[in-house]
Amino acid sequence: MSLPLAAMRRPTLLIVGCGDVGLRVLKLLAPRWRLLALTSSPARCDELRTAGAVPLVGNLDQPATLARLAGLADAVLHLAPPAGDGAIDRRSRDLLAALARSTRLRRLVYASTSGVYGDAGGAFIDETRAPRPATARGARRVDAEARMRHFGRFTGVAVSVLRIPGIYAPGRVGGDPRERLARGTPVLRAEDDVHTNHIHADDLARACVAALHRGRPQRIVHASDDTQLKMGDYFDLAADFAGVPRPPRFGRDEAAQRLTPVQMSFLSESRRLSNRRLKRELRLVLRYPTVAEGLAALKG
Repeated sequence: MSLPLAAMRRPTLLIVGCGDVGLRVLKLLAPRWRLLALTSSPARCDELRTAGAVPLVGNLDQPATLARLAGLADAVLHLAPPAGDGAIDRRSRDLLAALARSTRLRRLVYASTSGVYGDAGGAFIDETRAPRPATARGARRVDAEARMRHFGRFTGVAVSVLRIPGIYAPGRVGGDPRERLARGTPVLRAEDDVHTNHIHADDLARACVAALHRGRPQRIVHASDDTQLKMGDYFDLAADFAGVPRPPRFGRDEAAQRLTPVQMSFLSESRRLSNRRLKRELRLVLRYPTVAEGLAALKG
């Protein structure tokens, strides 16, 4: 299904949560789209204008500030995470309540997480696998996904849900493996290690754009690359590219004494994601099909 907006001269996109990935999307779409970006920080308005977007000041934690969003955009890219407590994503609930008053909206893309699956024991899974979140963080994402898809069925808006694994890119705050390597954060020994999944931030931005144009209504898609590595092997590879020592490895019990509960939660879930829909339905050709290509920029 191609996006009906493509026939319009210059459709309008609203990005909610315009951080690193959102800024990459802006670069891809300007000037073919009119771009709006919701921000809760007035101090970011100049940055967003420079990136090509019209900033809109509003706060997902203050529903009254969202009322103006209705009717502004033909498409919405929702990149904002849920609030940090409870099992309900109040932010998505309140955003959808504001958008429900729009007769203009035709497309909504929601950035979720592969964490909705919980632990799959390293199994290779596709989007038909039922979510079984092991954390409140994952439960909030399941709630948000359900709200998005119900909204689409009720309003006729074509909703795409991207389930996203670990986002990385050299220079990306929170996604540059050199940050963790510099801290000396340990990883698990091979016999205890877990399979993880990755997507380069540039490819994720391109996946968001592909979903805006070609996503099937109420469809879930894994936005993941082809990498089949365990977590420790990923950081070993990053260390080799960067020319720094590999991280220390410990057994699970000793790692639990050195890492926070949140860090350990990521070491308790193992899965491998199929990206067939990403390639076949969204027709995305990955620029960084594995982390080896994406981490090559660390050399030198």
